[in-house]
Amino acid sequence: MEPRESYNLEYKVEVSRTFLKTVSAYANYNDGEIVFGVDDHGKIVGIEDAKEESLRIENMINDAIIPIPYFTIKVKEAERKEVILLEVKKGKDTPYFYQGKAYKRADTSTVGVDRFELRRLAMEGINIGYEERKATSQDLSFNALESKLKAEAGIEKINLDILKTLNLFNKDGYYNIAGELLADYNEIFFSGIDFIKFGKDISKILYRDSITNKSLLTQFDRAIEIFEQYYLFEEINGYNRIKKELIPKEAFRESLANAIVHRVWDTNSYIQIAMYEDKIEINSPGGLPAGISREEYLNGNVSVLRNPIIAGVFNRLNIIEKFGTGIARINEAYSHSIPKPDFDISENRIKIVLPVTEIDKLELSADEHFIYDLLKEGLELSRKEIDLKTKFEKSKTLRILNSLVDKNIIKKLGKGTTVTYKIK
Repeated sequence: MEPRESYNLEYKVEVSRTFLKTVSAYANYNDGEIVFGVDDHGKIVGIEDAKEESLRIENMINDAIIPIPYFTIKVKEAERKEVILLEVKKGKDTPYFYQGKAYKRADTSTVGVDRFELRRLAMEGINIGYEERKATSQDLSFNALESKLKAEAGIEKINLDILKTLNLFNKDGYYNIAGELLADYNEIFFSGIDFIKFGKDISKILYRDSITNKSLLTQFDRAIEIFEQYYLFEEINGYNRIKKELIPKEAFRESLANAIVHRVWDTNSYIQIAMYEDKIEINSPGGLPAGISREEYLNGNVSVLRNPIIAGVFNRLNIIEKFGTGIARINEAYSHSIPKPDFDISENRIKIVLPVTEIDKLELSADEHFIYDLLKEGLELSRKEIDLKTKFEKSKTLRILNSLVDKNIIKKLGKGTTVTYKIK
């Protein structure tokens, strides 16, 4: 049994032209492998005349993919059968087309890219990222950036040399998009954050505002202020005032910085922050950066930055620390909390959900507490095992388990008869 198909691994029972889409995807975004002679379940079925089929694969790639990507083909023996291993490297001359269309991987499938993504590939092919393009305005001021640099780096006054060092002013003599986004005012319509604070339900809106055309640093600070207004409070204990957090400020701060640094800027969409009584949802436009899988993103193995210039400035200002550690820091902020953060990743957005940490806010029932206590020692139990320990009926156990999953306290693992549950 071979490993399951993944972002950078695909199986083909036989050689047909469908694999060429995946070759385009790997060449455009990330190294990957295609194994011929293996079915979708990882069972080895083998390839007849593997050497001849290898030559056919080579000719098909050379004839169909423009420009020709870098690849290697090997014939290997597995379970007394021959399989063909095609390895494709991410290329520098993006986009790589198959039949006039560029492709990318979406989890374990291959899909065509839209016009925005095609433009990004083309810019990458000439070694220009979106944030490096010439700004729409060249009349920019940087008071907010200067104030931050003074506080964090001891720089008294900003000048052109500092802006060049920060890569905000191009060597060819112009401000780039990153510079405009960090300037006090910019003309980029979609460079904003949209806030909404709900009351007891979504029909009651307590606050609504949008910040746009202002420095990303100003937007960041304003978002923190709004968060503190609704999720930080003081509790009087005798003569002392104790500051408490309904949601860890560090988790919100990291999530906000993550949204700003990793979002796509060439699409007309705001970062959306929806604040509820029991959680905050932060939606960032754009999926994962090219070449990063969901697992790599969640595990902190981020070697590719979508906006390296903006990320570099945020790093110098100590808004973000070591690149790729944001998710780990968000999880760490919840290490002593029953509910855990959730990460919903799709092709066009990343949503981070930060629940309140106060147990009374979750309104757990006695039965929910009972099952939580069974699992909190790190056990991984099936529904039947939980039935035996709780003496609950099947329907009641399922109802409670589903409620705990919805509250982001436990997670469901596996499918069908192999489903188990454990604390997140």
